[in-house]
Amino acid sequence: MKINMAHLKERSTSGGWINFAIFDAKSTNGDNAGLLHQLTQAARGNGLQVDQSALAYQENGRIKFYGDKNLVSYLSKGWVPHWTHTLDV
Repeated sequence: MKINMAHLKERSTSGGWINFAIFDAKSTNGDNAGLLHQLTQAARGNGLQVDQSALAYQENGRIKFYGDKNLVSYLSKGWVPHWTHTLDV
């Protein structure tokens, strides 16, 4: 299965850089934590540095996020999906 993802790098509030991944996916069995872990490991296995990660999915016509608390807070302020990669899982 191919999963869309965005791999981005942003300056952190502490002055360093954070590499993060957002996956276009939602668990079908309710285990978003397990799915996020699997996709994060797959991205790392493909050579991407991932400090934080989140799932992004549509629910009731709105984009919802699940994942690292700080990343979800950042994304919720108006991030619009722009996928940069695909993962085969």
